[in-house]
Amino acid sequence: MKKEYLFLDKIEGPLIMLSGIEGVSYGEIIDIIVDGSEKRSGKVVKIDKDVVIAQVFEGTSGISTRNSSVHFTGNPLQIPLSREVLGRVFDGVGRPIDGGPVIYTKEHYNVNGNPINPVSREYPRNFVQTGISAIDCLTTLIRGQKLPIFSGNGLPHNELAAQIVKQARISADVQENFAIIFAAMGVKHDDADYFKKTFEQSGALERVVMFINLADDPVVERLSLPRCALTAAEYLAFEKDMHILVILTDITSYCEALREISSAREEVPSRKGYPGYLYSDLATLYERAGMMKGRKGSITLLPILTMPSDDITHPVPDLTGYITEGQVVLSRDLFQKNIYPPINVLPSLSRLMKDGIGEGYTRDDHDEIANQLFSSYSRVQEVRALAQIIGEEDLSEMDQRYMEFGRKFENTFLSQQFNENRDIEQTLDKAWETISILPLDELDRLKPETIGKYLGESGKSEGS
Repeated sequence: MKKEYLFLDKIEGPLIMLSGIEGVSYGEIIDIIVDGSEKRSGKVVKIDKDVVIAQVFEGTSGISTRNSSVHFTGNPLQIPLSREVLGRVFDGVGRPIDGGPVIYTKEHYNVNGNPINPVSREYPRNFVQTGISAIDCLTTLIRGQKLPIFSGNGLPHNELAAQIVKQARISADVQENFAIIFAAMGVKHDDADYFKKTFEQSGALERVVMFINLADDPVVERLSLPRCALTAAEYLAFEKDMHILVILTDITSYCEALREISSAREEVPSRKGYPGYLYSDLATLYERAGMMKGRKGSITLLPILTMPSDDITHPVPDLTGYITEGQVVLSRDLFQKNIYPPINVLPSLSRLMKDGIGEGYTRDDHDEIANQLFSSYSRVQEVRALAQIIGEEDLSEMDQRYMEFGRKFENTFLSQQFNENRDIEQTLDKAWETISILPLDELDRLKPETIGKYLGESGKSEGS
């Protein structure tokens, strides 16, 4: 016989405390009846002997210590899953919010999944095309990779995320098994509407599963939302053999929710008030992405986070960088030059791109032209620093050529329209067009035979 507890000991923020509790598990879901009629749900987040602290998903407004009863279900948070989730919109605990029917299925899955065992991992190798030149050429996304986007407040990361959802493609032989899970945490109402309308207008919504937690929704749902999204991704990838791209935005909102709950639980804070287990908590999310031996599907993770004050050493981007395999960094300077997407390629990095590009994946010249663009653009930064001191007119002829290259690189290669979808061939051709501004003897990262193949006589005449 299951017990029902009629009194609460304490209420603080989204948390309730009960004492004299027996036989309860961490993460267990509870049912709360308020005033004998209203039903709410919660989750056990701390057990200390016979004292239990639980988060209330719908918030504690209207709950007092004497008007509520609590019933422990004995189960963790589970969500129903089937292929019917494609094209649907859910809240932070997996409930439909698009006006459609609930998901009817016998299969319910615990959202507290485990990270993939390193022994079971398959090394990622296949190219994911985003249609964005700066990413596809210079920080290539590989199927099964974890590649975060480091942004800042006011930068167009929402537009970039929406464009990737619209344009993302994998190889033609498995494209029909490709889907996207888009999870937004703590977003404003107009941002949520923007995502929905953009996906609907582009026709991408039918292959997208959306999980949305609004800024005025209960903060505790923000902690469950990425786990619900990743559980859906694991189901589609490893049980239905699909290739899933998961986009999580904004991870900083998730971490701030974690800090708020940690403070309410009176835990000892660490750097900037975040809990000491922030690293391991993020790892339990990020490490659920990848490819598994013996499974056809894959999960590719693209988390987006905003760096407070554009500080890349802030705990959230700092710890994220330790766990993931590179980063794409957005630049406020490029944004102020009206360049979209404002991707700063020099601090950006994809650690897995070397094994997922080249002949058989993208094109045989990809590695060389990417290295040359990196090298030449880094020289541009040195020349610009010099020009600020002596003036551009007093630069040498070669330095002025680099200044011209830098402008063309930013204005024609990096910059593209929101609705401009460049395939990898167009991106690499544009890279060659951009690099042809420089003389041949400056192209020290390119083999002569590669230059001859892609620049030919026109390259010699332009670079001479």
